Amino acid sequence: MLDPKSLDSLTAFGGIDGLLQGLGTNAEHGLSKAALLRTATGLDEKTGDGRPGAGSGASHRHDPEKQDAPAIMLTEPGGHVRAPPPPGDDGPAFGATIEERKKVYGENVLPQRASKTLLQLMWLALKDKVLILLSIAAVISLALGFFQDFGTPRTNGEPPVDWVEGVAIMVAIAIVVIVGSVNDWQKERQFRNLNEKKDERGVKVIRDGIERVIDIKAIVVGDIALLEPGEIVPCDGIFLSGHNVKCDESGATGESDAIKKLPYADVVALHRKARGEGKDPSSGHTDCFIVSGSKVLEGVGRYVVVAVGTKSFNGRIMMALRGDTENTPLQLKLNDLAELIAKIGSVAGLLLFTALMIRFFVQLGTGSPARNPNENGIAFVNILIIAVTLIVVAVPEGLPLAVTLALAFATKRMTYEKLLVRVLGSCETMANASVVCTDKTGTLTQNVMTVVAGSVGIHAKFVRQLDENASRTNADEGSARKHDKDFSIDQAQLNNILSPQLRDLFNEAIAVNSTAFQDTDPESGEIIFVGSKTETALLQFAKELGWKDFNTTRQAADVVQMIPFSSERKSMGVVIRLPNGHFRLYSKGASEILSKKCTKHVVVHKNGAAEDSEIETAPIDELAEENISRTIIFYANQTLRTIAVCYRDFESWPPRGMQHDEQNEVPYDDLAREMTLIGITGIEDPLREGVREAVAKCHRAGVTVKMCTGDNVLTARSIASQCGIFTRGGIIMEGPVFRKLSGQERLEIVPRLQVLARSSPEDKKVLVETLKSIGEIVGVTGDGTNDGPALKTANVGFSMGIAGTEVAKEASDIILMDDNFSSIVKAIMWGRCVNDAVRKFLQFQISTNVTAVVITFVSAVASDQEESVLSAVQLLWINIIMDTFAALALATDPATEKLLDRKPDKKTAPLFSVDMYKMILMQSIYQIIIILVFHFKAIDFLGFSEGTEEDHQKIVRTLVFNAFVFAQIFNSINCRRLDNKLNIFEGITKNRYFIVITLIEIAVQILIVFVGGAAFQVTRIGGREWGISLALGVVSIPWGAVIRYMPNGPFERMFNALGLFGRQEVLPTTKPDTEGWNGAITLVRDNLSTFANLRGGRLRASSFVVKSRSARLSEEKQQLPMSSIMTMAPTLMAGVIATGKAYVQPGSLSDPAHADPSKSSAALWEGKLQMHPETSPDDPAFQRFAGNQNIV
Repeated sequence: MLDPKSLDSLTAFGGIDGLLQGLGTNAEHGLSKAALLRTATGLDEKTGDGRPGAGSGASHRHDPEKQDAPAIMLTEPGGHVRAPPPPGDDGPAFGATIEERKKVYGENVLPQRASKTLLQLMWLALKDKVLILLSIAAVISLALGFFQDFGTPRTNGEPPVDWVEGVAIMVAIAIVVIVGSVNDWQKERQFRNLNEKKDERGVKVIRDGIERVIDIKAIVVGDIALLEPGEIVPCDGIFLSGHNVKCDESGATGESDAIKKLPYADVVALHRKARGEGKDPSSGHTDCFIVSGSKVLEGVGRYVVVAVGTKSFNGRIMMALRGDTENTPLQLKLNDLAELIAKIGSVAGLLLFTALMIRFFVQLGTGSPARNPNENGIAFVNILIIAVTLIVVAVPEGLPLAVTLALAFATKRMTYEKLLVRVLGSCETMANASVVCTDKTGTLTQNVMTVVAGSVGIHAKFVRQLDENASRTNADEGSARKHDKDFSIDQAQLNNILSPQLRDLFNEAIAVNSTAFQDTDPESGEIIFVGSKTETALLQFAKELGWKDFNTTRQAADVVQMIPFSSERKSMGVVIRLPNGHFRLYSKGASEILSKKCTKHVVVHKNGAAEDSEIETAPIDELAEENISRTIIFYANQTLRTIAVCYRDFESWPPRGMQHDEQNEVPYDDLAREMTLIGITGIEDPLREGVREAVAKCHRAGVTVKMCTGDNVLTARSIASQCGIFTRGGIIMEGPVFRKLSGQERLEIVPRLQVLARSSPEDKKVLVETLKSIGEIVGVTGDGTNDGPALKTANVGFSMGIAGTEVAKEASDIILMDDNFSSIVKAIMWGRCVNDAVRKFLQFQISTNVTAVVITFVSAVASDQEESVLSAVQLLWINIIMDTFAALALATDPATEKLLDRKPDKKTAPLFSVDMYKMILMQSIYQIIIILVFHFKAIDFLGFSEGTEEDHQKIVRTLVFNAFVFAQIFNSINCRRLDNKLNIFEGITKNRYFIVITLIEIAVQILIVFVGGAAFQVTRIGGREWGISLALGVVSIPWGAVIRYMPNGPFERMFNALGLFGRQEVLPTTKPDTEGWNGAITLVRDNLSTFANLRGGRLRASSFVVKSRSARLSEEKQQLPMSSIMTMAPTLMAGVIATGKAYVQPGSLSDPAHADPSKSSAALWEGKLQMHPETSPDDPAFQRFAGNQNIV
């Protein structure tokens, strides 16, 4: 019945009477006393907040003294007030209890999404490919470790510590799993708490004839609920009665116009009338359906609840959005890396095993060295152990930890930056976002209509923050001035030039002639104005200037006649009795209409007025009329909503010579003549602070910003121009036009599209899908229920924490807690910080692993005993502790704005850059050379004079181990930079973790050498050896500088030859069906369709005028074959005959841009597109799309 809205379905129920009968409820009294008494627990009393209902005088919709008045009185056409009949009990449904209603129709709660338990999250984390690889390595390592320690004889004094490596890998896996899953669990809980707080609100219902406030979760089908301005509708219903109720359903359905609510009978009558006149009944923006998730803009009324919880419109969308997230680009790349490392490690292990087995068989054959069968078995196991050790060494244990720590650290910091990250992976996806599609209202703008410019009288032109917005005044400052009395002033300084009498007049005109009021914002707890956006803007304007309180002014006024706002006359008014016995009309409305009804204007001088001076007025002559008209057009061109404020005095009431009714009320048209103009105000939704800078930062970071808004195209263009979104080469288009584009045209336009106005949620979704199809990584902002599909489709969805609906939040990945576009820039920054942290770690880790694998392989093959240069426990320290520490150190660099100085990486870009591969290769070569040279030749050139050869070997072992560790420590400092810049210490003082961890690593290494002799197979060494090992480590830093100076060209060619960058994806440049016969047939069909579109001399569609839908993507100029030219001939002739040079004459209303097609607003209204005025005529897009705009 409500999705889609169907009046026929409601009629099938027997109309509103049949529906109420079926639901067992009464339109005036709500659920019966019998049903409430039968309810086991008084849910309404229990869950209500104890506040009295409106029947007791608590609601602002009723006067406190009228305590006996029912919530809403129904007035018959004759003017008689009809008292509500007593509740009937005409069927079994009337006796249904609250509990029975909940069983049948459901509760007004959405089932809590089965949150994954901590154990489930841990199991999901364990499914990571790198962790699976590590787990296998850990099990094998642990099994072989136990065998070595307890299954083989050991030399005296050698501790059984081989099992430690397997346990250490398991500890590393446990840390990764626990940190990641606990972080996810906390974020999910935080999000749930946020939604629960949002859900906690009271709803006004009528039960047993008494209005009461109940908890939103206690509302049931059959309840009669009340509508008030500003309320978000909690459930679906059918409107029963009320006054001037208008709902904003844009958040739920995408319908941008306010929908007026009328009772069922009135809507049926309207539909019947519309059908009789041959009109579409649904085009009037009027119905009787109350949709959950919509917002009440104005008016008061009541409705009967027909669907709650998962069965309501809002609930069904919420349930449909629940789904699992896909892998992020970084996760996919890391999975590929894990597979590659597993393959390389396995191949290296297999090669080592094969080489050692060949030597083992040779030794068996020659009988040298002599071994018994038991020793041969142990030798074979040792070969297996060293091969497995090599595979374990190849796997980067710290990689998952680095990713998890970087994400956990970033998300924690992002929470402080007003960003709640719901999906951890979205953080790093945002790093390479290339496009952000943003809403206008509330994200770029403040979503609060504000007076930003205007004039008092006709000369005093005021501007909000004049210094920053000097272009918003039209007070001509030139020497030969036509309007020489005009002057500009900052809005905040208005009190300096207005006399107290004029201030009071202006304030009274705003305060009394208004229906807006003050209330507490349930979100922020602040006192705000509630009502129509125009009225709240004017009241806020008066409040900011420190004028008398609107409530005091309003209550002091003696109102004689109210003239409510009418969309036909576009104005409203009020007549009050003055203290001197005279009467005054205040009127406000559309400036272009009211200014014509004024014959005088107030006069304001630049030097101000005397404190006790009377209000000075002057007649509106031809020059003044031209000034007013010029001002209105000037503001309209800036897409400001212009409101005129006027007044007229009368000596008696009703005025002499005017018609009036029994209540002495005079028709508005008779009153609104010969008025005096007080002023004209320009109102708009101003930009949020910092939006211009944020958009500029996005452009600097290579991120394109596109605005999608349901607002009209001129307002969208104005805001886009103000905040820097609409730039040279950009295109503006309307949703209805965008919808009609073919797939080919869409592919051509979307990269240049900067503003999509009057767009529906489906347009937004199509835009996101198109961008993704051309390889873009897309971030989308949304606040409404209707934005759910686009948020879900995007790579990263941003919802609004304050204005966002639950649907939008559920569909999003990151919640902007302050609803500010500037926060998106922080998300990009932190995302890049995460990506960089992972890459820094990889740069460090892979060079360590490459070195460890090569030296293990070489030394094991060269050794008679199959012994590696580094023992298992030494590898443990290097491979686990160092990697874990490095992950923590490199993953905690804070985000800086310098991260925005580069373009985003494409989705298909390799994980490693040329600079990274170069650093890994050259650092590995250096480390391999020094380790192997010292391992094999240290005894020769160190020249030991004392001790046995075994002591010398121990010292060399220790020196090599020491040198390797210090090379890693100093290389970690070197890896803080990923580019070719030399300052590796930049920002190091801001990362205390890095400094502390580096110092801990150095301290532990010294400790190991001095006291870890037995376990680590090292010995204490002298000053010379310490100096050598430290020096060899420190050389990593200057060597890193040398590497950065090496040209990238030769390295890039080498890495490409090795296939390290993978295969580059190439997007197609032509469509298959443009070739051969298919292309020709399409062209002919397209041109023939021209004749079907000729209407009144207008050539609306042909391949020559608006280009073919099958145009090539490539810009190459290809020679057309004769057949193609011949197919165009009919089109060319028809075009010449039909148009007959029917161009718009420059200067007409439809060509305000004087024949410059790129500037024409008329083009937009004609269902075309508009390009930025500074776009070069040589631009291919200009030639493709802008050339024929002004043909009408």
